[in-house]
Amino acid sequence: MDPHLRDLRYFVAVAEELHFTNAAQRLHIAQPTLSRQIRQLERQLDVVLFDRNQRSVALTVAGKELLEGARKILELWETTNISLKEAGEVLRVGIQATLGRGLLNDLESASGHRLALHSAAWTDPSSGLAGRQADLALVWLPLPELNRYRWQVLRTEPRWVLLPENHPLAISSTVEFTDLLDEPFIALPTEAGAVRDFWLGNDGRGGRPPKIGAEAATPEDRLEAVSLGLGVCLLAENNVPMYRWPGVAARPVSGLAPCELAVAWRADDHRPTILEFAGRAIEGGFAAQRSPVSV
Repeated sequence: MDPHLRDLRYFVAVAEELHFTNAAQRLHIAQPTLSRQIRQLERQLDVVLFDRNQRSVALTVAGKELLEGARKILELWETTNISLKEAGEVLRVGIQATLGRGLLNDLESASGHRLALHSAAWTDPSSGLAGRQADLALVWLPLPELNRYRWQVLRTEPRWVLLPENHPLAISSTVEFTDLLDEPFIALPTEAGAVRDFWLGNDGRGGRPPKIGAEAATPEDRLEAVSLGLGVCLLAENNVPMYRWPGVAARPVSGLAPCELAVAWRADDHRPTILEFAGRAIEGGFAAQRSPVSV
């Protein structure tokens, strides 16, 4: 029978310590058990691995040969074992309601990892990263507390405006953002911080404060507020199909920078799996995927 990995670990410990008692302590086993396992290994291999006497333990020529090979075998197994664990690891991905659930399937296929969904509220702009409910998150930039996170942009897309169908600007094929400056806006909850500011278009207002017509904590609340004429709101182009509803219209907006969809993770999370996920998601073509928009 071939030796087990356990036998090789026992042998390497004795070979490095050259002391059975010390090696047994290192391995957290009884010294007689260790001695018995080494004798069994020698019988299996039909060689003497150690010269023993009452005062010292030394490697034989055969023992030196085995030590070199055993170290390589154990190192290779450790590398393989880590890869196996990472391959079987389920990564938790935070996602908000403003992103279609189909994105998760797309990412799972592109990244090669098994993913679990963490549904995040709009009051949590980190989508579960801050509270460690998620390992990664699909987020619209900007993120809060930028130094706490790392991210890779998956795609950029124009911002559109959702407005009542009878709004005077709804007759335009494209709406200038300057024409929206005096309009009341449906805002995200205040807890959304920088993300709230972004979807109010504050980056294009030149310091001019927005008018807040209402706040919405869910897509349904936002849609209802617009349909009731409480205000207008900005949204990403790919999210326009989510807001098709009688009485509302969506139009592209000019004069605003595009929005960026990113995969993000905590800055203190250095697992290779995390970086590999981000890289493979982009290489897999996810960044180029776009949903057709018709209004």
